[in-house]
Amino acid sequence: MTPLASIRDLRIGAVTDAGREVEIIRGVSLDVAPGEVVALIGESGSGKTTIALSLMGYTRPGCRIESGAVLLDGTDVVGLSPRARAAIRGRTVAYVPQSAAAAFNPSKRLMDQVIEVARIHRLMPPEAARRKAVDLFRALALPDPDTIGDRYPHQVSGGQLQRLSAAMALIGDPRLIIFDEPTTALDVTTQIEVLRAFKSVIRGGAMAGVYVSHDLAVVAQIADRIVVLKDGEVQEEGTSDQIINAPAHPYTRELIAAFEPRSGAVTPGSDVEPAPVLEVRDLTAGYGGIGADGLPRVPVLRDVALRLLPGRNLGVIGESGSGKSTLARCIAGLLPPARGTISLAGRTLAPGTHGRSKDDLRRVQIVFQLADTALNPNRPVGRIVGRPVTFYHGLHGAELEARVDALLDMVRLPRAMKYRLPGELSGGQKQRVNLARALAAEPELILCDEVTSALDTVVAAAVLDLLRELQRELGLSYLFISHDLSTVEAICDDVMVMYQGETVERMAAARMRVGAEHPYSRLLISSVPRLDTGWLDGLEQDAELVAQFARR
Repeated sequence: MTPLASIRDLRIGAVTDAGREVEIIRGVSLDVAPGEVVALIGESGSGKTTIALSLMGYTRPGCRIESGAVLLDGTDVVGLSPRARAAIRGRTVAYVPQSAAAAFNPSKRLMDQVIEVARIHRLMPPEAARRKAVDLFRALALPDPDTIGDRYPHQVSGGQLQRLSAAMALIGDPRLIIFDEPTTALDVTTQIEVLRAFKSVIRGGAMAGVYVSHDLAVVAQIADRIVVLKDGEVQEEGTSDQIINAPAHPYTRELIAAFEPRSGAVTPGSDVEPAPVLEVRDLTAGYGGIGADGLPRVPVLRDVALRLLPGRNLGVIGESGSGKSTLARCIAGLLPPARGTISLAGRTLAPGTHGRSKDDLRRVQIVFQLADTALNPNRPVGRIVGRPVTFYHGLHGAELEARVDALLDMVRLPRAMKYRLPGELSGGQKQRVNLARALAAEPELILCDEVTSALDTVVAAAVLDLLRELQRELGLSYLFISHDLSTVEAICDDVMVMYQGETVERMAAARMRVGAEHPYSRLLISSVPRLDTGWLDGLEQDAELVAQFARR
């Protein structure tokens, strides 16, 4: 079969912080046939996204295609004029980004942005485009498909925004879709629905897909072939079955080993329970202001309570929109609750940041899910990480420089990276900068909102090991918000399951897969992808449970 897309001996160069020219993509070749999904996997910085973006004739600032060909439907996109490239984007090739929040204009309604490709390329009348968008919303399991397009980006959850970005890519019926970590922000139950929708769309026509991911279990469900990358070079290529079940290259075996479940956190027991480092009581919060009844007009959390003991970790899991991130925002003081109390080491905190002392702010830090929007794009990494060092600890000059270097060492980033802007970093590198900034305050409690979601399995395992080391050395406690149950199992002592703003179950993390009692908890756990290429097609979910907890 004639390939829909072909890359031949692609070489891409870049300029380092020291002004030295380096080759970041080294002679990569691959083909993508119609109806096929080819996955690019590898650790952060391996070149996955750089290669995928080259299929659109695009390179990041500071990079350039030095040699090779990138053929799309037989046309070399490298040699096209800017106008010709713009003409194929959205129609011939479309892109689903890793960070949906960075892809949407916060001042425009979602529907207007989703149908923009259809309008720009004059593919169909506006009303027909809106009807098609609603059909896509329904296929991607979005809530309220008929009206969600009337909202603004800040009025939907991160997982919902990610699915909306997929709809925006699909609206123009492109021949090739580039999926750049498209399920990173999705909970496991939604992920299944979205993966099935992607497979249906691609298998149903002459479309093809390039799927960039670090999640081998997800790749195993959707990819026909897998290309393993490291340092800009292909290490191994083969069918998904071959790569997952009989990897030949040592690096591929390392990636698969890093995916294996890791033992959970173990905290020495004691006959006397210490005072909690964090206690939340009867927390009710939401958006849209407070109504006459004293409750939020758009409620998100309803009477949530939790206790987190010193040196222990609590995992908070639940589907997109269940209130996990809103809970973290309340604890951090970014969203004052309508009622309820938040106490740190026995001392009740003011509802919002304006009422908290500098030391209160220092003791609770948050690592945000969306690194793209959490980092100032106009400030180099060194200033981003150094700002809290100066603000909380008063360090300047050489002392500040040394502390920034030490923080970059902690999160496994080269010290030279402090001179770069966030736009020059990969998604995983940005997330590690996020973590370094939180550690800079020397907090007692870190709220980790999907802290490893943008990291490949090898780096994620290293970050979890780092968090354990820091916990032992500094006595930290972590509140882990995640849809990745493997991460929760790896580092958390206890788990709290949330559904529609309420707590439905609490349990020990070690017993999560076998001891869950609530039907929703069981549905979540059964939906976790496995490292098995036939798992998704063979998955038989309890239809009654799925119907019971279907999104409204």
